[in-house]
Amino acid sequence: MRKIINHWLKWTVLSDNRSDDSRLSTEHGLSIFLQTTNEREQYDACINIAERGGVRRSQTVRHKILLDTGASDVFIRNAEQLSIDLSDVDYVFISHGHSDHAGGLRYFLEHNQKAQVIVSPDAMSGKFFSKRGNLHSITTEWPEIDEDRLVLIDQTCEILEDLHAIAHIPQINPMPKGNRNLYVQDADGNYIHDDFRHELALYVDGLLFTGCAHSGLENILSACPWPVHSVVGGFHLLDGQETDDEIKALAQRLKAKYSETQFYTSHCTGDKVFEVMKDVMGEQLQSFRCGTIIA
Repeated sequence: MRKIINHWLKWTVLSDNRSDDSRLSTEHGLSIFLQTTNEREQYDACINIAERGGVRRSQTVRHKILLDTGASDVFIRNAEQLSIDLSDVDYVFISHGHSDHAGGLRYFLEHNQKAQVIVSPDAMSGKFFSKRGNLHSITTEWPEIDEDRLVLIDQTCEILEDLHAIAHIPQINPMPKGNRNLYVQDADGNYIHDDFRHELALYVDGLLFTGCAHSGLENILSACPWPVHSVVGGFHLLDGQETDDEIKALAQRLKAKYSETQFYTSHCTGDKVFEVMKDVMGEQLQSFRCGTIIA
């Protein structure tokens, strides 16, 4: 008799703002390699438990997914240092249209000839700008993508079993105040505040990838109808526009409502914000950086 006990997830950070490994490069960007595997326990009633142990384990790789591609080819160079073969990736997921998350896609497609690209059509068509400092473009220069490799997502849906995209996230709770510095250029050349309809979250067998969580971490969690054991991504709180009291209140709500969920963050969360949240959430909140491996 064969029984599936759980799906094993392993993820490795390939691009982030920081690294503790001198071999790895950094950038203002985010890219994570995620591998899912079936871990099965096999029970054979005909085997003498005392002699054979009664349990054999076998693992079958289910998916290899690249979560965002950072701003450049940093994720590729770091993957090589970590002996990760990106040519085997089955899916590349782009969380939103900003260049620090999708700028590396052109380099990925040069290394991988088969992966499907999961993305919002609004991410590909939008012209995005930031007013952090001087007004500047953060629009991704999209490479040519074969139509049969493109998976355009405009609503929450199942892509495969245990692989779901969450789209058009309802803005019930406040969005990060740092979004006030982020704009979309309309057809008339006017700059309007980004509503982040181009942002997606990805749910993979209990893990929720938030990208930058521009839509608001609480909103993304509320929009996810499936049980979440891990949240991975940025919280977009690094601009310092939220007060310490607001950050503490957010951490308290997360701790109370999602007590069984582990949170992993870096990139656009901010060091000060992380420390304030860490004081409230303790071991429930962890940071990551280039080279971090969680399994």
